Amino acid sequence: MHVRIAAGASDDEASAIAAALAEHVGESVEVYVGDDDEPLASHDGSSESEPSTEREADSASNADAPQRDSTESDQADDLEPTDRERRLRAEIEDILEGGPEKYRDQLEETDKLFVRDRLALWFDGENSAFQFEDGRFAAFDDWHPDGAGEETDDRLPADGLITGGATFEGRDVHFMANDYTVKRGSMAKKGVEKFLRMQQRALKTGRPVFYLMDSSGGRIDQQTGFFANREGIGKYYYNHSMLSGRVPQVCVLYGPCIAGAAYTPVFADFTIMVEGMSAMAIASPRMVQMVTGEEIDLEELGGPQVHARESGSADLIAEDEEHARELVAQLITYLPDNSDEKPPQQEPTAPARSPEGIDAVVPQSPNKGYDMTDVIDRIVDSGSYFELRPDYGPEIITAYARIDGRPVGIVANQPAHRAGAIFPDAAEKAAEFVWKSDAFNIPLLYLCDTPGFMAGSQVEKEGILEQGKKMIYATSSATVPKQTVVVRKAYGAGIYAMGGPAYDPESVIGLPSGEIAIMGPEAAINAVYARKLSEIDDPEERERMERELREEYREDIDVHRMASEVVIDEIVPPSELRAELAARFAFYEDVEKSLPDKKHGTVL
Repeated sequence: MHVRIAAGASDDEASAIAAALAEHVGESVEVYVGDDDEPLASHDGSSESEPSTEREADSASNADAPQRDSTESDQADDLEPTDRERRLRAEIEDILEGGPEKYRDQLEETDKLFVRDRLALWFDGENSAFQFEDGRFAAFDDWHPDGAGEETDDRLPADGLITGGATFEGRDVHFMANDYTVKRGSMAKKGVEKFLRMQQRALKTGRPVFYLMDSSGGRIDQQTGFFANREGIGKYYYNHSMLSGRVPQVCVLYGPCIAGAAYTPVFADFTIMVEGMSAMAIASPRMVQMVTGEEIDLEELGGPQVHARESGSADLIAEDEEHARELVAQLITYLPDNSDEKPPQQEPTAPARSPEGIDAVVPQSPNKGYDMTDVIDRIVDSGSYFELRPDYGPEIITAYARIDGRPVGIVANQPAHRAGAIFPDAAEKAAEFVWKSDAFNIPLLYLCDTPGFMAGSQVEKEGILEQGKKMIYATSSATVPKQTVVVRKAYGAGIYAMGGPAYDPESVIGLPSGEIAIMGPEAAINAVYARKLSEIDDPEERERMERELREEYREDIDVHRMASEVVIDEIVPPSELRAELAARFAFYEDVEKSLPDKKHGTVL
């Protein structure tokens, strides 16, 4: 029996019709679809045979598998989300809206992005993606549906804190971000729990952590739920300490971070503040006035310039939100994911300026100033120079760069500031930079041109000995490959702090302008021969004697004498310095060093 049915029928439909008719009429049935010349399905009515089409024959090879009714299959393909799922999606959409609209309006007034727009800026683009969010429904029962109106302060979507995982410039990272529209980004029990879980997971994964901070601190009216608890806000800083040196912790401030919120930026390895938005302080201006009587605004108390120039707590200041992201994107190109890995390398590029000009940049006179970055530009790969804390202790440069594609951490004296003398703030800056670089396996390059540590009553009060100790300690305990270049003067304990021969560098290289001495010629002659010179009445004779003594002294401290005595490893023509350093960093790339077994790496 031949049966023709309308075009568009499926295999299952044709098979079902063939089987039903064959059973009813008791003979074979062939079913044709539309204008087809060949049957799509057939069934032998005299037996309980399987369907005989090719497509059904293929499925018949799996005869032991349970067969679903074709009608049920069609219905399954047509199923849509239920009301239950639609309700869930509506709840999620409500959460994604953040806090009351009036607080969203305040963001626009200050040119700040809504937190979820900020996350899109960071994680929505080439080589970047928002992967997932944890705890989106945190505190959901506390505000939804009651208090869910746009103009009530009872909205607590995500409890004001977003955490999760993302890809940033090709690197997987953990992140947290405060939602300023929810109680001004304040922290409470559920949000604190999310923060802690994120940190603890970072310890397991060994991946970097980004803190995008915009928080007014803890919610004082809810402090019994999170302040002093074992798993409360205090555990933030415990976890910060455990993560420190294990994975890079990067913090960007987008608003006034006060009290407890201000500790995360200083615990982070790298902190960026945004001009016109950021501030951090142990207490608000109102609290300061209550406690001390001092009247001060937030900018003066803890704005970007305060922490970039005075406290040193900010590594960089961004111009705006986009610039902050750009700075972090640059920074992580020098950093590995964790302390077990090496920093990423890139294709080498030629320096921005020719190494041929190095010797011309460095004055022959040890007392004449010049800009050390003019030397650095002739050593490092073009576009790779990335300075940190440039306005704090500017007589020392701390910067990341690449030489022949390899990341290096540069510690360089800056003769353009205070003659390159080391002041307490510069020593502190250098010590912290060396620790961070060593923690993340970034080799160190010291460029030495300093008269030594600064002397005087003011620097003594500021702790020059204490901070100098930290710098020397950091240099001593660094286990990464170290190369030291005596660019010009290396006087006093400055040569110790700057990775001198006694501090286990892989090499100490001298340029022809170099000198190593307890002190400079003028100071030395005055210290040793002052009485003898004072006894010479003839001014011309006294000046001639001083000149001769200085020349004799300089012969003793000249870099050639140091090379002859094998104090240093080599004198290098300045135009060959980049190539020499590239070869030495490559050669010592896998050098192994160890420290004495002790409970603490440093005692500060």
